[in-house]
Order: sequence, then structure tokens, then C-alpha cells
Amino acid sequence: MTKKKTSKLLLSFIGLVSFVLLAACGNSEADESKAYIGISMPTQSAERWIDDGNNMVTELEELGYKTDLQYAEDVVDNQVSQIENMITKGVDVLVIASVDGSALTDVLQKAKNEDIEIIAYDRLLMNSENVDYYATFDNFGVGVIGATYIEEALGLKDGEGPFNIELFGGSPDDNNAVINFDGVMSVFSPYIDNGQLVVQSGQTNFNQIATLRWDGATAQSRMDNLLSAKYTDSTLDAVLSPYDPISLGIISSLKGVGYGSDSKPLPVITGQDANLPAIKSIVAGEQTQTIFKDTRTLASVTIDMIEAVVNDEEVEVNDTETYDNGEKIVPTYMVDPVSVDADNYEEALIDSGYYTEEEINN
Repeated sequence: MTKKKTSKLLLSFIGLVSFVLLAACGNSEADESKAYIGISMPTQSAERWIDDGNNMVTELEELGYKTDLQYAEDVVDNQVSQIENMITKGVDVLVIASVDGSALTDVLQKAKNEDIEIIAYDRLLMNSENVDYYATFDNFGVGVIGATYIEEALGLKDGEGPFNIELFGGSPDDNNAVINFDGVMSVFSPYIDNGQLVVQSGQTNFNQIATLRWDGATAQSRMDNLLSAKYTDSTLDAVLSPYDPISLGIISSLKGVGYGSDSKPLPVITGQDANLPAIKSIVAGEQTQTIFKDTRTLASVTIDMIEAVVNDEEVEVNDTETYDNGEKIVPTYMVDPVSVDADNYEEALIDSGYYTEEEINN
């Protein structure tokens, strides 16, 4: 081969490489994401948070967004570090479901200093003016639904009673738990006052019934103590539980002292989140009821907020009065929850595609 031909081939090869590189650069620019979204979730120990995170990532990436999903495993310092890392990476929007809603004020200020929009997800971020929007379920309504279920199951409106009941609450560092309890007591207070509902423990204040980190083992230990102290000679008729893992801990405690037999049936036991183990428990006739909060719907609401923020459009909200975080009323979109028991779980959960029949029955 002559030097002339070799030179021509070399020039052609260089030209081809240059074209490919330029095309790649052009495609890279064309494929740039709409925006970079940081998603900070509290823990992977509860399946609902895994579902929340995965639903958002899937929908956002289908829409062309870049995402960074992190789980703090219920450690505040982890969540702070993860959010700081997202800020350093240059996220445009932060979606945060907090471990402790009052512990992030400093890192939220760092985010706002970088002009990052902040959306509180399901749990309100407290004591900060740097919270732009809030996407959540109707937390007061959740409490009302659980308490109303017990009201109807026991026939309280018809004057039935007295019945023994014990109350459990969510985590004291989660503002939702307080609002949820307010909803519960809006239904129960008249019946406690008139003696139709009797709380043998006397524990009716939120601080007495709260369950740190919504932990099932903590709830089980408290139920053990209540049963041994107050129910050796009387029967427990109902338990208001605010969360499915708490409910399952309560059931374990009750079964340990003989509840769950024909002669000593389990009390009416509520829950929240429609976790798969809880639905299986309901089908088995142990837990009585739960509250379904469709994470797909909440993820979609949050994504609509993100789209509006990124496109400088008005963010749709349906509540501008309820959620005061101590510094401001946070504009909120509330999604309605659904009560689920043995009578309607198929319609609510299987027909909607949230679970398959095989998942529940296996």
C-alpha cells in the first residue's frame, strides 16, 4: 500500500471518529434530563416506603428526569448526610419523607441557599420556612376512619357498651401521628366521656400511647405490659392501632395470653398502610381492618408537583389551611385513604392491581 493511500485511509478514519464523537455529544445534549430530582426516604424496613420510592423513580425516569433515591434507615444523621450529598450533586428538586420532621431545618436551609425546591412527602417537615409544598394523605381522616370502624363494629352509635379499649399512636417525631390521633379522638372522646369506651390503662394522651419509629416490637412490649397489669380479669374488646406492623406486634402479644381462640376471640384491631403481612392477617381472621393509602396515587401527585415546579407553572394543591409546620402554612395536596377489611380487600387491592391474588394467598 502506498503512503498516499495510507494517508487517505487515516484521514477517513479520523473523520469517522470525529463524526461519531460529535454525534455522541449531540445525542448527549439531546438526551439531557429535564431536571435532577433527589428523593430521600426514611427506611427500607417498611415495604410502603420501598413502594413509594420505586413508584416515583419509575415514573420520573419515564418522563425524562434524572433521579437519586436514598434511604436513611431511620437514622437522622444518615438522612442529613444523604440530602447534603444530593445538594452537592446539584439536584433541582428535593422530595423528602423525613425520619424526624423537626431535625432537618439546617439542611433544608442549605438546600434553599442553592435555590432547590423542597417537597415534603407524606410526613410534614417542621419548623422551617423552606418547605415549598407538601404531598400527603388526609392524616386527620386516617384517624377518623380507624376510629369510626371501631365505632361501627362495637355498635357505639346504638348505645352498646361498655367496651374495653386500648389506644396506640405513631411516632412522636412524626407530625402525621399527632394529626392521626386527633382524628381518632374526635370520634372516641364522647364515648370515653360517657363510659361506653373504657381505657383500663388510663392512657389516653398522645405522649402516653406514642410508639417511637412506629416500631412493632415496641408496641408488642407495651401491649404485654398492659395485658399483665390491667387485663388478667377482664377482656380487651378493641385496640386502635395506627400502623400495620404495630397491629401485628399487638396481635402477637394477645395471642401469647390466649386470645385468638373460639372461647377468647381477638379484639377488633385496626391498622394503616395495607402492608402485605397485614392483609394476610386480615384474610386469616386476625387483624380486623387497615387503611389503604395508595402509594401510586401519592407518587403521581408528587410528580405533578415536580412537573409544575420545573416548568414554572402553578402547583396544584387542595389545602392551604391545615398543615402549619411552626413557621408557615405549607400548601398541600391531600389524597383520600380507603378503609379495608375482609369484605372489600379484593376490590380495593386486587382489582386495583396493587396486589395479586397469589401474593395475598401464598
